[in-house]
Amino acid sequence: MDDLLSWLRQTDECPLVKSCLFHYEFEFIHPFQDGNGRLGRLWQTLILSQWRPIFALLPVESVVRDRQQEYYTALRASDDASDATPFVTFMLSAILQALGEIKGSTDQVTDQVTDQVKRLLHILRNSPCSAAGIMAKLGLSHRPTFRKNYLQLALHSQWIEMTHPDTPRSRNQQYRLTALGAELLTTFQVMDE
Repeated sequence: MDDLLSWLRQTDECPLVKSCLFHYEFEFIHPFQDGNGRLGRLWQTLILSQWRPIFALLPVESVVRDRQQEYYTALRASDDASDATPFVTFMLSAILQALGEIKGSTDQVTDQVTDQVKRLLHILRNSPCSAAGIMAKLGLSHRPTFRKNYLQLALHSQWIEMTHPDTPRSRNQQYRLTALGAELLTTFQVMDE
């Protein structure tokens, strides 16, 4: 595991391929008695979401669950060939399927949350702002709705942060974009093009 983690820190592989290779090698090492598949997929999601935050929202785990037999077949094929290519190919197709499911989603709630997050991040892209200032720029007047649908979601997801985290109720409290939030905003802009 030390060698694998060292490789992860040093490799220049494309993050998509790197995440698949890490996942395969983790499964090959099989460091735990149970739960290796779930942990491998969790690591893969972490690697991808550090590269592009949108990957934290992808239903890759669901796609793999729905294609579980193919997942195990790809693992075996890679083991038998001593080559990760069959597994990497399978996982890339699962990621592509998950991206398609997100892009093709017509769920109004998902679209609304995505729009709300985009608007909030866009407001904070250049400078911090108070909750009242954000609400005014969003054209909102109902504070509980703002807190639930915008502020808490963005704080919990670590897309924004408080300027005074030790005193959350400070009258000087403002909110600013985090690096993760800036990356997500960039991802939204790329997806909109």
